[in-house]
Amino acid sequence: MAKERDDILVVGEVVEVFPNALFKIQIDEQHHVLAVPAGRLRLSNIRLVAGDKVRVALSPYDLTRGRITWRINEGRGPR
Repeated sequence: MAKERDDILVVGEVVEVFPNALFKIQIDEQHHVLAVPAGRLRLSNIRLVAGDKVRVALSPYDLTRGRITWRINEGRGPR
């Protein structure tokens, strides 16, 4: 049985790409979050670059770190 999560889902934009699959996500004008891609994104080999819109799951315990769960495709073709 899967463990129920109390994650906070937010949408943001990738601002900076760091080594080891770490990304700086801008949530709004003032808040930035460090996030790593979730397992499905890594297994599917989804590429993330600066400027991509993403959906981030934040833990209620630490709102400065998160997991990227989805890359939002804004009418662009495949990369």
